[in-house]
Order: sequence, then C-alpha cells, then structure tokens
Amino acid sequence: MTGPETDPAAALAALEALAARPVLLALDFDGTLSPLVDHPLDARPLPASMEAVERLAAREDLVVALVSGRGLEELAQVAGPVPEGTWLVGSHGAEHGRVRDGVFVLEPFELAPEAQAAQEALVAQAEEIAARHEGVLVQRKPTTVLVHTKMAEAVVEDLATREAVALGKEHGLKTVVGKHIVEIAVHPATKGDGIDVLREATGAAAVVYLGDDTTDEDALERLREGDVGIKVGGGPTHASFRVGSPEDVAELLGAWATSLGR
Repeated sequence: MTGPETDPAAALAALEALAARPVLLALDFDGTLSPLVDHPLDARPLPASMEAVERLAAREDLVVALVSGRGLEELAQVAGPVPEGTWLVGSHGAEHGRVRDGVFVLEPFELAPEAQAAQEALVAQAEEIAARHEGVLVQRKPTTVLVHTKMAEAVVEDLATREAVALGKEHGLKTVVGKHIVEIAVHPATKGDGIDVLREATGAAAVVYLGDDTTDEDALERLREGDVGIKVGGGPTHASFRVGSPEDVAELLGAWATSLGR
C-alpha cells in the first residue's frame, strides 16, 4: 500500500471528478459519521454529517449506505433518522436492510447452530478477561464478540488486547484489532462482502467508501478502478485519500453536496 493523499482538497476533487452514475456512497459509522465514544450506545452521528448526507441522498444519481460492524437493529438505533432509501449493512456485511417509507426493513439473519455455540463460549471467556481488567467491556453482536478497551489504562488495555487476541486464535477465528477494540468473528462476512452486495443491488457504476478502522480496509481493498476510497484518521490503508477526523468527513461531504448542487 502506498501512502494516501492527505490534502482534503484532493479528496474533494476526486469526488467532483466522478462521472459514472449512479454513485454508491458507503459510510462507516463509528469513527467516520460519529466520533468514537466510551459506550457504544452513546454514539451519534455529527449533525453536519447527516445534513450533508440528506442533501446527497436527495439526488437521483446517488445512493447512500451505512456500513458497520454493529448489528442492524443497533445501527438503526444509534444512527437515528436517515434519508429514505438509505441502505444499511450490519455485522460486517452479514446483515442488510433499507429504509422504506420511513421504516427500516431488515432482512432476516440468524447464525448457524455451531456458530451460536462458538459465540456463547467466546462471550463467557471474554467476560472473564473483562472481569480481570478495569475499564474493559464485552459486547455481543450478531456475528462477533467485541472486547472494548477504550476506558482502560494504557497498560491494562495492552494486556487485555493481547489476551483477547489469544482467545480468538485459540478458537481459530478471525480476530481483528481496531481502535481500542478486539473483534472476534464467528461468521466470515466482511465489509468488503457488504460493498459487493450493495454494488450489485444498486447497480452502482462507482463506489465511494469512507472508513476509519481496520475492518474498513476489507471494503477499501475491494474498491475498483474509478471508485474513491477515503481513510479517516491514521493507520495504514488501501485508500487513495485521507482525512483526519469525523469533523473533516462532515466538511468534505458538505462541500461535495454543495458542488453537486451547483
């Protein structure tokens, strides 16, 4: 991977240069639309970002999607009202839904029995890790188990992270270390899979993807020639462009919406 362009003006120029239509605008939620928070259910999108998303979604040649590792019901809860027609991809591509007539229509999803059993065992063992380390929380998602470490002291976070990674390896499951989080998957779906599904479902001629974390690289790596990938924050990336924060995302989306409206 080569280093991405860090000038926000370059990212805006790439968006403005998109000629193929329709465009699928796929947005990670945590760390992209919403600043990272200590408690997952406290997350909310920045008002400026959602105002820009509403302007973009109103265009007939652009489709908006929220892509998250959260389960769809939880994503719908924290995202709040989103524009009509917005797609939602949860559980790293395993769950899909869409807003129709102001209501989230969610496709049914259920883990296979063996995956359910694996998740139960993981939750119990992860909670043992959390019990030993102050500031560490465990969260069950439809296809994963998360160990949150944002509220832990640095030394404690490092130890809990290593223990959680070892737990995932012990079970032979995909384990990803993100920003103050370890995510252990009992289902193989990735955000890249979610992008592929959305590209086909929407007939998108080009995809724009914005994401901040390790799991977003699965989607950024899946982009094709003519697509635009934008990394939010630091870290190695497959994206061609980088912006610094969710606030920068709001500014970029707002500028693009203004440009398209001219």
